[in-house]
Amino acid sequence: MSPLASASPIMKKALTYMEEIGHLTKLHDPAQDAWLPITESRSGNAYYAAFHTLCSGIGVQALLLPLAFITLGWIWGIISLSLVFMWQLYTLWLLIQLHEFAPGMRNSRYLGLSMAAFGEKLGKILALFPTMYLSGGTCVTLIMIGGSTMKIFFQTVCASDSHITTLSTIEWYIVFTVSAIVLAQLPNLNSIAGISLVGSISAVTYCTLTWVISVVKERPEGVSFEHVENTSDVATICAIFNALGMIVFAFRGHNLVLEIQGTMPSSLKNPSHVPMWKGVKFSYSIIALCLFPLAIGGYWAYGNLMPNGGILSALDKYHGEDTSKVILGTTSLLVAIHCLTSFQIYAMPVFDNWECKYTTKKKKPCPWWLRTGLRVFFGCLTFFISVALPFLPSLAGLIGGIALTVTLAYPCLMWIMIKKPNRYSPSWFINWSLGLLGLVLSVLLVFGAIWTIATQGMDVHFFKTQ
Repeated sequence: MSPLASASPIMKKALTYMEEIGHLTKLHDPAQDAWLPITESRSGNAYYAAFHTLCSGIGVQALLLPLAFITLGWIWGIISLSLVFMWQLYTLWLLIQLHEFAPGMRNSRYLGLSMAAFGEKLGKILALFPTMYLSGGTCVTLIMIGGSTMKIFFQTVCASDSHITTLSTIEWYIVFTVSAIVLAQLPNLNSIAGISLVGSISAVTYCTLTWVISVVKERPEGVSFEHVENTSDVATICAIFNALGMIVFAFRGHNLVLEIQGTMPSSLKNPSHVPMWKGVKFSYSIIALCLFPLAIGGYWAYGNLMPNGGILSALDKYHGEDTSKVILGTTSLLVAIHCLTSFQIYAMPVFDNWECKYTTKKKKPCPWWLRTGLRVFFGCLTFFISVALPFLPSLAGLIGGIALTVTLAYPCLMWIMIKKPNRYSPSWFINWSLGLLGLVLSVLLVFGAIWTIATQGMDVHFFKTQ
């Protein structure tokens, strides 16, 4: 593969290593990497990694955690939350180590690592849809949540003024999308580190505000922690699967960890996994301090009275009248800001993928006007989907069950395929067990989502936002 391999002894070692593991795939041209938004700047550090990981690792899905405890109860809820937290932290560590699994080679994209581990065709089949959904699908959801939260913020602040007419939901979607497109003009992943810092602070603040207010305020009458009986054994099993899905979906961002690490400088003496792991350890310490109190405190405050919208809906329902409008408005504003900042980091793999196709064909970087046009087009496309398919969040459990493998299963299997640990060794046994368990859990969550849709139905309406 040549000129590159013959020019570098380190690259020869890398090629030999990949031949040994049986998956010699196309290498990224270093010049092309310098043209793409993820790897265009490699001046990142542990602080930037912490900002990006924290911003992408906390989402509004975390506000649904108390709902999982209604089905699982105190003991199994805490156990499940703790086990999933440790599991996904372990798979994060695997991905960070696999970023440079051979000397002189870097896998700065999840899809590229999947192709290196499973082969070009199978790797693309397994990882392309989940990673693109976790990027594009998340951006669509962020438009829905961010636009709706902007509307709530406006109504909260201007509730006393009857002369002010609020915008419609679609118009708030437009406000959010235009704001996101403007911020998306920043050129690369490193350049949005400041935006990720703002998003991290916003996420930590609204999570903390939500559970602290819920715990401090007097609990509503009729709070109960008794197990909710279902109509059948199948319904009970599906409820458990859905509860586990809520816990698993609260942890996200694995599809971005390789990309974040790709923004860091690396050498044989100073590999990028060292500062990356430092940043991840710090960010996930903060995430744990947010999610565990949110789940436990929210369930303690509302018990089985928790509405389907999660703890934020419970706060508005039970304490909307006796809580300061300033606090409620601030919480809504922080959620909107976090959605806006998260949009940037989740959209970056899509921008990178599109520009990669151009640079591969033209052998030159994207001109500024094309880069701008692609990002405007992506914003318009996600806006159109959010308006055309307002029922898309109802399918989150179904599609999320498929994408779950990116977080819990594939990293373990890729470690086995690339590192080839000795058979029956602790590493071999642990990774095979977790990988297969992740695949089984994914299938069960998809089954639970299908059963829920089949039994409870789904309100399918096109171009009718609520």
